[in-house]
Amino acid sequence: MQKPTNTSLKASVASVQVPSGQSRLISIPLSLSSDSVDDMYYGCSEKMLIKVKRHYLPGSTREGLHSTYTKLCALKAMKNKDIYDPLSWNHFRALCAYTAGSYNNLNQAIRRGKASYKTSFGFHALHFLLSDAIRLLKLNQRSCYTTYRRSKLLFSGEFGQTIRFGSFASSSLSKDLHQFGRRTCFEIHTCFGAYLKSYSEFDSDEDEVLIPPYEMFKIVSVDVSGENDLHCDAFYKLETAGVYSSLNCQAVNPF
Repeated sequence: MQKPTNTSLKASVASVQVPSGQSRLISIPLSLSSDSVDDMYYGCSEKMLIKVKRHYLPGSTREGLHSTYTKLCALKAMKNKDIYDPLSWNHFRALCAYTAGSYNNLNQAIRRGKASYKTSFGFHALHFLLSDAIRLLKLNQRSCYTTYRRSKLLFSGEFGQTIRFGSFASSSLSKDLHQFGRRTCFEIHTCFGAYLKSYSEFDSDEDEVLIPPYEMFKIVSVDVSGENDLHCDAFYKLETAGVYSSLNCQAVNPF
């Protein structure tokens, strides 16, 4: 696993400039998200799957994995399953639960959950099953994708900076999902995100590619002119920079 250099640990404090006469929005600095839950289960996925089934799944009431809606969505996904995709019933439940609404609570917990990961972190089942689904889907997909992510929030970052999203990040093969916002847009070259096909709550025409918390990116272009191709206030181009997992396998071996 690649480890970031000390220079990449600095969070940007740059602000996006807005035209005079308009209110100045508070920007959120892009960073390596050092407090996030970034376990990638490298070398321990089989052991973690056993632990999830025996210990975490039975008590995972907060994660949306047991709802009737999630199960119906998972049944539909199973019927559409590609013969080459080795996803299980539990993987489909996780993808459906996440895209149907659990993403908000899960990602909030992930962004600040590092300190509690081995104690009170409440999303072990969903975090693992999503990470494992991404890993398994990648086995039969292209190496890398160019995707797009839109946000209604304003983010700030610097050219050359290394960042992570710090949670699971939804992106799309399509540039045109304007309903997700135009404050900040990203063009992302990801080599660890997986194309979800029709395996989620959303229609497949959204062409979702789910990016894991542990993938790093280098900012290779910054455009805050508002005159970019995506018509966004801030537009960043990101190039994959490998992975970094400070919590690798620590849920399986917590001590």
